[in-house]
Amino acid sequence: MKKINALILLIFCLIGLVSCSSGGGKKTIITPSSTGIPYEILVVADTDDFQSTAVESISKVLGSEIPGLPQSESAFKVSKTNSNKFYKTLRFCRNIVIINIDRIYTQPKIKYSRNVYSSPQVIMTIQAPDAESFSSYVAKNEEIIVDFFTKAEMNNEIDLLKTKHSHFVKEQMKRIFDCEIYVPMELIKHKIGDNFFWASTDKGERDMNFVAYSFPYTDVNTFTPDYFFNMRNSVMRANIPGPRDGQYMTTPRPYVTVVDSEVRGKYAQIARGLWEMENYDMGGPFVSISRVDEKNQRVIVVEAFVYAPGFEKRNLIRRMEAALYTLKLPDELDESKFKYDIEEVVISSKE
Repeated sequence: MKKINALILLIFCLIGLVSCSSGGGKKTIITPSSTGIPYEILVVADTDDFQSTAVESISKVLGSEIPGLPQSESAFKVSKTNSNKFYKTLRFCRNIVIINIDRIYTQPKIKYSRNVYSSPQVIMTIQAPDAESFSSYVAKNEEIIVDFFTKAEMNNEIDLLKTKHSHFVKEQMKRIFDCEIYVPMELIKHKIGDNFFWASTDKGERDMNFVAYSFPYTDVNTFTPDYFFNMRNSVMRANIPGPRDGQYMTTPRPYVTVVDSEVRGKYAQIARGLWEMENYDMGGPFVSISRVDEKNQRVIVVEAFVYAPGFEKRNLIRRMEAALYTLKLPDELDESKFKYDIEEVVISSKE
């Protein structure tokens, strides 16, 4: 009988191990998979706080409009619940904001923790002595709060791409540019040009696209906005035509922002906004990251663009943007020296 009981126990342990080790999160035997979809956030508050400005203020921040899309879309889909229901049935959600208002606090503060009840999971706790100071604090820190959850979700996508990506695109990027990148497996159509590569889902609707091209690096003037617009328009006109002559992809300057940034501690130029097709009613959002390949004195540009008329585009373009951050330049191909994760917003560790 003891042997049978031991066998049954072993079987249950193995089942638990299998059920908790699948998917994209860093799960352990005792941490189940989180629930919900990307860019969903659950706001948790005591019942009394729902009568104050606290819940409304954080919901407004999380529901703020995303820049660079052709129509208004919120940064996150927000759901709300009280503390009792959260701890009983909803604690496995992937993204959580907990409102903690109590007179014991002398000032507002943000803390976060990871994978407490499930994985992948991020829990942000915002504490304050009263609703008024809470509301003022989250309004002042809107960008930090939104960026924190956005980057957490992009890193979740990067974790998935590490094990599930297009090997064809990976091989072509190595052959053409001596670089490596992980993009979604759905990108099955492709076009190869002169220092140019284009891969697409080719779905007609909800279409995701990846583009890479390179050109010589001369000096810092290579990274002016004017240079970016001229180069992108030239490359896209030559390689991404419309259905008829005289139709080609362009970059409408008033609807695009170009900023200096960093990727893994090195300079990068990031552009985001709208693309459109010249002489054709077609367009959508794009994100472009330009980086210097110091080894070969050239600029490598990787870009994601989406065509999804009539559909929301937030999750599509963010999924593709996450893929851009997996780019490894020739001097980064040594896996032991490469870090995939996007640098996250540092707030405060769990106390």
